[in-house]
Amino acid sequence: MHNSTLGYLENARGEYLMLHRVKKKADVNKNKWIGVGGHFEEGESPDECFCREVLEETGLTLAGFRFRGVVTFLSAGWDGEYMYLFTADSWTGELADDCNEGELAWVPKEQVPELPIWEGDRIFLRLLAEDHPPFLLTLEYERDRLIRAVLDGKDLSV
Repeated sequence: MHNSTLGYLENARGEYLMLHRVKKKADVNKNKWIGVGGHFEEGESPDECFCREVLEETGLTLAGFRFRGVVTFLSAGWDGEYMYLFTADSWTGELADDCNEGELAWVPKEQVPELPIWEGDRIFLRLLAEDHPPFLLTLEYERDRLIRAVLDGKDLSV
């Protein structure tokens, strides 16, 4: 299993900073919209990884963020992943003009589910909107299709 982080920076206008993954050729997230984040480096904690990835992808230094949950991704033929989910509401610096992962854009939170995102992302985005306490969410995929979701031990029957 791999470890990664994903986070949603939220501005005062009620928008999330989203990343449209269009720049890498071999990208599991190709053409999808996701938050910002990435894989752990050796010896990094989840919060250190999140802060580093945000800085690398956006040019912003986080000043305030919250841990929101752990999402476990499973799929046949793939190693699997534990993704630590965060939200952030304060930072310093200027948003970078260019990101090597894709195109950055501020999107109203209510419009994010209408974008081409992973099915399971809709579940944890709803939990974020509901200010759900920290959660454990397991998402099992068959290629691009969500086949199972389990929230805090309860099957959500997709």
